[in-house]
Amino acid sequence: MDQRIIDATILLLAAFVPSLIYLVWIRNTERYGREPYGRLIRIFVYGATVSVMVAVVLEMLLMVLLDMNIERVYQILGEDPGLSSLILACVIAPFVEEMTKASGVIRARNFLSDIEDGIVYGAAVGLGFAATENLLYESNSYFSDGATAFVATAIVRSLSSALLHATTTSIVGLGVSRRMRFGTSWLPYYLGAVAIHGLFNYAASFGTLYEKNFGASASLIGLFAAFVIALGGISMVRAKIRSLERGSMR
Repeated sequence: MDQRIIDATILLLAAFVPSLIYLVWIRNTERYGREPYGRLIRIFVYGATVSVMVAVVLEMLLMVLLDMNIERVYQILGEDPGLSSLILACVIAPFVEEMTKASGVIRARNFLSDIEDGIVYGAAVGLGFAATENLLYESNSYFSDGATAFVATAIVRSLSSALLHATTTSIVGLGVSRRMRFGTSWLPYYLGAVAIHGLFNYAASFGTLYEKNFGASASLIGLFAAFVIALGGISMVRAKIRSLERGSMR
């Protein structure tokens, strides 16, 4: 078999299989009225394609605007060569990505028969987005740094970024479900998701930001914090699904 085909297969499996396993796990948190896999996969694919592509375009445009006005930003926040990267990671990316993923939940709004359904469809969008994002990062690691770095990247991102995207878009999905049922605004849920996403990205960037202050331990501190945010978030998401399901059965 051609080596390129083998490489592509490995990369696709490493990026998409963990997200699909998580999707089954979150779907099956519901004991009754579980969402059909066909619908979930369609929304997953939307997150993996449309949400990602729109996010990339918007982030590129916003980065161009930032670069054009970077001197003004330096005047306000102080001159730091890493400032634009920090703004991208902690401000631009969370706002843009949570919005483009939210569009996938809104697309599934007619399927939201119960409040908890928004959480499940939100997770589907987020996990699709995470799968494609992980594919890009893991491919770069594989071809630039070799197999060992690729495996490490795949493990770390599967246990952190994938769960982060599932968590934040689940929060948005909860807001959309409540909007459909009660007419309340989903904006606070979106802003909450943005805040968690930004905090996670800050933790993930901690090693780069504070290596001079903390040395090699900065990366470990940031990685630990990112894991706590991702794992704690998905635990709360699953607990919320179970809580809502129990409430609907009373």
